[in-house]
Amino acid sequence: MKNFAPIVVFCYIKLNSLKKLFQSLKRNKNYKKHRIIIFSDGPKNRKDIPKIKKVRDFLKNIKDYKRIKIIKRKRNFGLASNIVNGVTEVLNKEDSAIFLEDDIIVSCDFLKYMNLNLNKYKNSKKVWHISGFNFNVDIKSKETQFFTRVSNCWGWATWSNRWRYFKKNPKHIIHNWSKSKIKKFNFDNTSNYFSQIERNYNKTLNSWAIFWYATIFEKKGLCINPVKSLSKNIGYGVNATNTHSITKVLNPKIYNLNKKITFPLKITEDKKIFHTLKKSFYFQNSKMKLRNFINYLLK
Repeated sequence: MKNFAPIVVFCYIKLNSLKKLFQSLKRNKNYKKHRIIIFSDGPKNRKDIPKIKKVRDFLKNIKDYKRIKIIKRKRNFGLASNIVNGVTEVLNKEDSAIFLEDDIIVSCDFLKYMNLNLNKYKNSKKVWHISGFNFNVDIKSKETQFFTRVSNCWGWATWSNRWRYFKKNPKHIIHNWSKSKIKKFNFDNTSNYFSQIERNYNKTLNSWAIFWYATIFEKKGLCINPVKSLSKNIGYGVNATNTHSITKVLNPKIYNLNKKITFPLKITEDKKIFHTLKKSFYFQNSKMKLRNFINYLLK
């Protein structure tokens, strides 16, 4: 493999999960061949100052420190702004990069997978996004990866000439998307992705990843995903910024690649896998609705 994209990490005060992220990265064969750029967000309040100091002390003492560049935010950007500004800053200088947050862990084949796909599809303008994560869904496929419309951002990569189209404009989407377009965006209304757009518009949520998906969707782009997940979110809970709880579909095991990575013959959404995902989303959301209804009755 000729090119190794830089690894970009976004962190705040989650020291324990950040340590686990780096432990998992170091198990990757070519970890030492990557440059690492870290965006350490600033404090929201005085209580955060000692926590951020511990995070930055840990980063300072990582081995091979010369390969690591740490951008220390003086003020608090917040998760969404820290990521959007950081991705933009990196991709203004780099052709491509791999992006991780401080609550993600990865398999020992994660970096191999990312770099192979970044090199393979750099000139395929229909491919916009590489995901290391896949849903906890039983997918039947002879291949090791597949194309779909949605961009999962729990360990991902892209190129500068795709990211430059990124826009976070909920007002434009709310006022211009048709019902049929929203249905397609929502996996034929089996998963309500559009509600995140609405919540950003109403200022009850401040997120970024849904707008990256919306950008790719509007440009009719595709995202490549592993059949078995190579990354996982371990940071959900009451102290998380956005992910307070997690469903079974979003909680896969992490796998190593036990066979050679194969590439889909055509750059097109896999219809069989799309149907499998729809079915899983539908049953998962039906269970959640039933659970919420029962809780409502009990209250």
